[in-house]
Amino acid sequence: MGEYEGKMWPGEVTRLNHAEKQVGVETEVQEFWFEPEHLYPISISDESLRNLNFIKEEMPDGSVKYKKGSFRLVVPKKDDFSYIEMWYREDHRYHPDVHYIHQLQNHYLQMTKVHLTDEVMA
Repeated sequence: MGEYEGKMWPGEVTRLNHAEKQVGVETEVQEFWFEPEHLYPISISDESLRNLNFIKEEMPDGSVKYKKGSFRLVVPKKDDFSYIEMWYREDHRYHPDVHYIHQLQNHYLQMTKVHLTDEVMA
């Protein structure tokens, strides 16, 4: 999330300008350049996961499973993202230090070797 004149712009970091200490963020409108102090992480939430096209499945025990392809993420109860369990094939991670989408993207890439985007997967 990039902030400019009080407005928040969701987007994807696309470029870095080390000389000017700015970050290029591609928004739905265009690419904007932000100073690092005007950038904010996106918290993991039901909304942010669904924006990435995860499929939500509420389990009988009250936990919630989010699925994208063969990747799975489970939270102990609806809207409680304080404890996350994730797995992809044989790689199973219990309570990794993941609170923001960019952290989830890093784990997803490590586990699947594919970038986590909003692309729809079966």
